[in-house]
Amino acid sequence: MAAAQDVHVRICNQEIVKFDLEVKALIQDIRDCSGPLSALTELNTKVKEKFQQLRHRIQELEQLAKEQDKESDKQVLLQEVENHKKQMLSNQTSWRKANLTCKIAIDNLEKAELLQGGDLLRQRYLSAAEAARRPAGRHKRLRTSWARPGTCSNRKTAKENLAQTSSTITENLMGISRVMSQQVQQSEEAMQTLVTSSRTILDASEEFKSMSGTIQLGRKLITKYNRRELTDKLLIFLALALFLATVLYIVKKRLFPFL
Repeated sequence: MAAAQDVHVRICNQEIVKFDLEVKALIQDIRDCSGPLSALTELNTKVKEKFQQLRHRIQELEQLAKEQDKESDKQVLLQEVENHKKQMLSNQTSWRKANLTCKIAIDNLEKAELLQGGDLLRQRYLSAAEAARRPAGRHKRLRTSWARPGTCSNRKTAKENLAQTSSTITENLMGISRVMSQQVQQSEEAMQTLVTSSRTILDASEEFKSMSGTIQLGRKLITKYNRRELTDKLLIFLALALFLATVLYIVKKRLFPFL
């Protein structure tokens, strides 16, 4: 039975180490992530799953520690459980920092793309305005030629080009507005995910603190019971010695009264 428990403890420790390394690798992937937000959300989902599995294994190891027969083995395993809990809390802190760093990088990249798109639209608008001014300049130079063929056609073509350019700019601005609205919505979802993750981490931290207090109380009770057991054994030994001495004294008085 003890050998089976040792094998179970060893397997549980190996799985805890494996999940810990996988969590660290995913956190590094989040640090290196440059977008989009869907990729960040997918990585965060994987990290949550690994943290859940890691938490279950730590709880399982803690239960195995409580089932140990020897007090020394129990204390060693409980110390390992505390170390694993501290490491998990450290990983959760690193996870939050990596999310914030990645979110800032994605926001900066999106702002740069929007600014680049705005510069392109301004260039198109200036080109359209320049194209519209050139026919107007020719019209001023040829004010005396209203009746010439092609003048009205040029003005109509310039107006059509300007209207088409304005329509294109309007559509592009509407597209940018839609993109910004989507980005704001995704940012809100990412923020909500971070808030939920922080709440889960705080709940887990409170749970671990409560478990730690329970373990400390159990340790004190076990130590107290061990001391009481030692005291009881000593009292029983003294009572037995007193009883034997009394019996010997009575036997001596009955059998050897002259002594």
